[in-house]
Amino acid sequence: MKRAFLSLTLVLLTVIAVAIIHKNTIDDDIVSYTVDPRIQDLRFYWKDDKGQPLSSIQHLKDLLAEQHLKLVFATNGGMFKPDQSPVGLFIRQQVAETPLDTTSGNGNFYLKPNGVLYITKERKAVICTTSEFKYSKQIGYATQSGPMLLINGIIHPAFKKGSANVNVRNGVGLLPDGRLVFAMSKSGINFYDFADYFRRLDCKQALYLDGFVSRTYLPAQNWIQTDGNFGVIIGVSEPE
Repeated sequence: MKRAFLSLTLVLLTVIAVAIIHKNTIDDDIVSYTVDPRIQDLRFYWKDDKGQPLSSIQHLKDLLAEQHLKLVFATNGGMFKPDQSPVGLFIRQQVAETPLDTTSGNGNFYLKPNGVLYITKERKAVICTTSEFKYSKQIGYATQSGPMLLINGIIHPAFKKGSANVNVRNGVGLLPDGRLVFAMSKSGINFYDFADYFRRLDCKQALYLDGFVSRTYLPAQNWIQTDGNFGVIIGVSEPE
């Protein structure tokens, strides 16, 4: 009996140790940035002053520099079509430049429920499913993407633990205090583990932004990617 108890204890300790190692490995492989939209200048970008897609983080950095602003953080903000127009809703400065997409289709964007990240005029951040989204003149910025990673604290039902479907991924989660945490994996990760990262931060809602094309600019953490060929770019800037 004693020997069986010791064996069971050893097995449990091994399982716990493996889980801790797995968690730490995932966390070390993710670059993340937490932003408070109530006090930081968080905006969604698509085109430059001439109406051309910015495409890369470097082009956004250059555009802001002309306005005497320093780019603090940037990441691609959703999926896009071959002409670099956003797939689904994009609102900039209270103007809906592309409409909400409620149709069905193939690919990650249509792995429902998908969702919307938006910022109100009062600088409140919201992540909701597409079916829950309501247009309002109070919305300053919005981008639609999919799938949702977390819905009310629950991992998307289509995600499978231990899935071999790994890729670089970036997404955003809403923290209980109203701040947003943006995260990107440095290497391949499956949807379940990526969603679980946000769940462990106590996010209730989290949204997938994109996959292998993803880039993040975060010089404060020595993570500098300024290339890319995107549609929407999400950026935080401050005066130079």
